[in-house]
Amino acid sequence: MSTSTFASPDASPGTPRDDLPPLGVRLRHLVSDSLVMTGRNLQHVRQIPEKLLDVTLQPIMFVLLFGFLFGGVIAIPDGAYGEYLLGGVLIQSLGFGIMGPATSIATDLREGVVDRFLTLPTSRAAYIIGHVLAELGAMGIAVIIISLSGLIIGWRIHSDLGHAVAAYGLIMLFAFAMLWAGMLLGISVRSPDAAQGAVFMTIFPMTFLASTFVPVGGLSPFLQTLASWNPISAEVAAVRQLFGNPTGMPPDPAWPLQHAVPVAIGWSLLVLVICVPLALRGFKRRTTT
Repeated sequence: MSTSTFASPDASPGTPRDDLPPLGVRLRHLVSDSLVMTGRNLQHVRQIPEKLLDVTLQPIMFVLLFGFLFGGVIAIPDGAYGEYLLGGVLIQSLGFGIMGPATSIATDLREGVVDRFLTLPTSRAAYIIGHVLAELGAMGIAVIIISLSGLIIGWRIHSDLGHAVAAYGLIMLFAFAMLWAGMLLGISVRSPDAAQGAVFMTIFPMTFLASTFVPVGGLSPFLQTLASWNPISAEVAAVRQLFGNPTGMPPDPAWPLQHAVPVAIGWSLLVLVICVPLALRGFKRRTTT
């Protein structure tokens, strides 16, 4: 491990050093330490592959069950339900990606794992960044698996290469934002159980009260308004538009759905602007003795 900006062999964790190295050296150390932490978390995935079940088998089940069970029942005005469905499953699965980092960091904080890492001469922020990068890699695997499973139910990309790449870029930006939200949640709660409960209380209703699985035009006026302004609906609509898939838009969609791509980007950036500094500050507060 490299010499830390936050800790040294002669200083207790969280005590600033008087002889701070230049910014470039500190950044190089931060990157090096973060990659080491990323490798540590990836080793956990290799040793315990069932940690990937929630981002692999569960999304595949949603794709196949919804695609074959409801594909001939739910009518999509501008296309087939199978092509409409995949964008919703992608965003829902990445939304539930909050669960991984939230429960992981809550467990490490509760069991003293973080305290042991901070006795080493390593950057404090590297622990969080390493977690996020490892989880982002798992999310990337999930996106590939879901896309391949979509081919079974008839999903295809109908846009050009540039729009398809933009769609996957938007998906990974959303995943990155959700991971930082998960880090903030895990740092804020007292136990992994509390983190799981908070995720189900928020993400579950948000992903179903949206255009994830059914067009908002088929909902009651009140629910249609809620679903139209739900950030998840904008994310899903943006992915469908960029892939060239049916969007199931009502005749007069709400403003967020009319401008789905910029709204989706804006929501993800807003989450990052709020959650990244709060997560880093909260982690420092909980680990400073």
